[in-house]
Amino acid sequence: MRRQGEQANIIPEEDANRRAELLRAAARLFRDKGFDGTTVRDIASAVGMRSGSPFYHFPSKQAILLAVVEEGLRQGLESTQQVLSKKLPLRDTFKALVRNHLSIILDSGNDFIPVMLYDWRALDEVHRQEVIAMKDRYDALWQTVIRDLSRAELLRAEPKVARLMILGAMNFTVTWFKPNAGLTIDALAEQMTLLFLPPAKAGGR
Repeated sequence: MRRQGEQANIIPEEDANRRAELLRAAARLFRDKGFDGTTVRDIASAVGMRSGSPFYHFPSKQAILLAVVEEGLRQGLESTQQVLSKKLPLRDTFKALVRNHLSIILDSGNDFIPVMLYDWRALDEVHRQEVIAMKDRYDALWQTVIRDLSRAELLRAEPKVARLMILGAMNFTVTWFKPNAGLTIDALAEQMTLLFLPPAKAGGR
């Protein structure tokens, strides 16, 4: 029996771990097969569950997709805030943000954001609005840095357009980047930084 004052919404650790396992499997399958091409049975099979067991954790496949997208955005927001908390010089901050963004979409096992990029429109309108609100928070962190780059004359394009182009170019790498094919994520981040910002001048910013 629950003791008086005990929170009713505390998730047992075993259930939380199982839920996280389901989300990782779902993200991988959604990325490989698409939302429409993936069944709940596929997700259950990937983690050794019976076909109906995922419904103990999620009411629908739509809810699984929402949780995948939200987890990707949560991880993206958290890691981006960690980069910004280091208070690096402006150019180094930008490069670190580029490296971080590429990591969350290209590193092995990081399937959450790629699913968001290509399947979030499969969500219903209410859930799409929730995702847009979280995405706006992520974009706002980038916009602040890009605005600072513009004020420092390190970036000449209009800041909002620059943000859309920079994030768009990085997001498109999920369609062509191949790990272990001669180009590392670190090297790609270096090239992306050189593409967007002019070379640093000796003694300059």
